[in-house]
Amino acid sequence: MNASTGPLAGLRVIELAHIMAGPVCGLMLADMGADVIKVEKPNGDDSRRFVPPEIEGEAAAYMMVNRNKRGIALNLKDPEALEILHQLLADADVVIENYRKGTMEKLGLSYEDLAKINPRLIYCEISGFGRTGPYAERGGFDLIAQGMSGLMSITGEGPNRPPVKVAAPISDINAGILAAMGVCAAYSNVLQTGRGQKVDTSLFEAAIVQTYWQSAIAFATGDKPVPLGSAHPLNAPYQSFQTSDGWINVGAANQSNWLRFLGVIGAPELNDDPRFSSNAVRIRNLPALVDILNGFLVQQTTATWLERMEQAELPAGPVNDIMQMHDDPQTRARDMIVAVDHPKAGKVDTIGHPVKFSRTPASIDRAAPLLGQHTRDVLSELGCDDDRIEALIRTRAVIAADPAVPRKFTVKGNNS
Repeated sequence: MNASTGPLAGLRVIELAHIMAGPVCGLMLADMGADVIKVEKPNGDDSRRFVPPEIEGEAAAYMMVNRNKRGIALNLKDPEALEILHQLLADADVVIENYRKGTMEKLGLSYEDLAKINPRLIYCEISGFGRTGPYAERGGFDLIAQGMSGLMSITGEGPNRPPVKVAAPISDINAGILAAMGVCAAYSNVLQTGRGQKVDTSLFEAAIVQTYWQSAIAFATGDKPVPLGSAHPLNAPYQSFQTSDGWINVGAANQSNWLRFLGVIGAPELNDDPRFSSNAVRIRNLPALVDILNGFLVQQTTATWLERMEQAELPAGPVNDIMQMHDDPQTRARDMIVAVDHPKAGKVDTIGHPVKFSRTPASIDRAAPLLGQHTRDVLSELGCDDDRIEALIRTRAVIAADPAVPRKFTVKGNNS
């Protein structure tokens, strides 16, 4: 097991989660130093089959959200495998699960069951809609959560157009981050009281909290917010504009930034126009404002405008594609792209940890596990001898990776 310097070093987490929301929670905790043991079914997490793309047969999607974890594979229909899981949970600090409601209870792994033998356990549940309420029995999917939360009604180029999903699975990712926050809060309470608890969040709630501004508008006015493209519902101009060779984002919402912006584009007279003299009237006359500003900004390149706006200390930035973001010097300076060595895929780039700690830094030093890569190690830690481990493998109560998997260190097309 790799030694960790992160703030959660020493925390033992059992991840009974698949695809994204639960694994993102485990990823966050693992980056911060927790020993996360990912328990997979015999044919693996479903995201192992999210291909293409793949590298040397390993799904890129799986590798992204399961780095820094140890992996074992258990057939929970086998009583011996279920007993192994019970042993793991009896000594764990945290369990993460995102099964449908009732699954853990059928396995004898409910919070009430486990709290009897491990009262310090933090039991983190991530589901589609939460464990209470009329939708508690439903499965969870990012697309469904985005639609039901109202997010898709405010995303897109404008009103009266087809609904648009946020391209990233934002409710999945945000649910994982919220769950990790909840686990850390519950762990703080364990250190004070010695008692664990359930932590329950959902994709639905994770999407709802993305609507803070639009919900504030609806509460205050009774009006239904609509899509505004890249524009802001409360500030203007605060959006994307086309340049002669691309797009640029400009944040000139408050009055001082607005006046600096007019100086940069050479149009100070616009502030004398009663339609644009304050933020409130600019919001009311946004289409006209955008038409006029586009006429100025399309005359120069993105780089030219960025240089001028930086000199004027005006908030602005390019609209990068994903590859440009990867190559941005700030991305690299903040260690948001790191490389790990995978036993099959070789040197693989992954996204870095977004929180920096001055004394207990997060680290990413383990690639996502092969299916059953650490099964032998974990069973040995539970006290199983070699004969017992091989017997469990033979009966397929557990799955273990071939210990002789060759290592590769170069990947075609990898830039690191």
